[in-house]
Amino acid sequence: MLKIAFIRENQEKVINALAKRNMDAKSIVEEVVQLDEKRRATQVELDGVLSESNKLSKDIGELMKNGEKSKAAILKEKTVLNKEKSKKLAETADALAAELLEKLYTLPNLPADIVPEGKTPEENVNVFQEGDIPVLHENAQPHWELVKKYDIIDFEFGVKITGAGFPVYKGKGARLQRALINYFLDKNTAAGYNEVQVPHMVNEASAYGTGQLPDKEGQMYYDKTDDLYLIPTAEVPVTNLFRDVILNENELPILTTAYTPCFRREAGSYGAHVRGLNRLHQFDKVEIVRVEHPDKSYEALDGMVDHVKNILQELKLPYRILRLCGGDMGFTSALTYDFEVFSTAQDRWLEISSVSNFETFQANRLKLRFKDKDGKNQLAHTLNGSALALPRVLAGILENYQTPEGIVIPEVLRPYCGFDIIDSFLAFIRTANSQILITLKKK
Repeated sequence: MLKIAFIRENQEKVINALAKRNMDAKSIVEEVVQLDEKRRATQVELDGVLSESNKLSKDIGELMKNGEKSKAAILKEKTVLNKEKSKKLAETADALAAELLEKLYTLPNLPADIVPEGKTPEENVNVFQEGDIPVLHENAQPHWELVKKYDIIDFEFGVKITGAGFPVYKGKGARLQRALINYFLDKNTAAGYNEVQVPHMVNEASAYGTGQLPDKEGQMYYDKTDDLYLIPTAEVPVTNLFRDVILNENELPILTTAYTPCFRREAGSYGAHVRGLNRLHQFDKVEIVRVEHPDKSYEALDGMVDHVKNILQELKLPYRILRLCGGDMGFTSALTYDFEVFSTAQDRWLEISSVSNFETFQANRLKLRFKDKDGKNQLAHTLNGSALALPRVLAGILENYQTPEGIVIPEVLRPYCGFDIIDSFLAFIRTANSQILITLKKK
């Protein structure tokens, strides 16, 4: 959430910055400033009435002490009026503060200066690219066909159990999924991130804290009975570990990592580009979160980018890094880098990670502060990134590592998997066994 003092003192700057997001913020900024002026004026008036009431109470005490009861009675009548007035002013101030907060919730974060202008993903800037795109054999297939061939992921089982977008991982597919999770966590902890296990549901305060609420696009699953939300990313519970916390400056930076399943309704997602693992309602992700000193947050962001690069280098997947334009950035981000892996079988880039600096936007909502060297409370900067989201990484591995003999496992994952290749022999055996069972049941 943007700080009201900053908006009040930098109205044109805020309007111009949000224009980079293709948002005409002039009217809402003016409304916010006017509401704040009313709230402040009301508070000043309220403080004056309360101050006067305190003085009257002292004066009444002195008059009663001196036996001047008639004069004291007159002042008592005035205190009654002041009490009624202060109650109304307090109610007005609270209402204005609530209305102001709701308006502030509608304003996204200001893009950093280096964020490019643009409205669509096509206008994102490619800042780095690495890795050779493999040349596949003649009959190479996309991952949704490969998982059937090798019997490692079943989308139909997921539909039967829950619905579309909830796959069932089987055999070597499940083991590869687990291997990726463990590998990502080991890489993160080796880099200094402290691993935590967090709840997969959060309350309203947590969802507001990281900017998932208000949920304008209806992407969160919600349990009305208990007023809880299924998490769309581990960023939400992990960052909320620091809600309403005042840190000491020497405690910064704080580095945290967590594995969780993630749940997203992905309303309105249809078409060939969301087939298979490309777009799911439930998926696994390993997240990294940092709480940083404002002077060091962009250096930290560069470090997070390098960390994800190292993982993709070890997986030997062709990837690129995009600096997102204003129109493609998330609501809470000041600067975001997207990582994309090239899917050779699909002949397209697949987003597999976003690394973002939120500056003080989340911290202001969370009331996440630290005491500086002068003992003053300052808002910290928060950052997060996927290291990594599994579905599209898995899709990239299945498609780019496929051979006529099977799907070769990246070398770095083999100690975690316990096998070197996913081949068709075991899939054939499973299929044959299933057919035998069906035949026996018929007899």
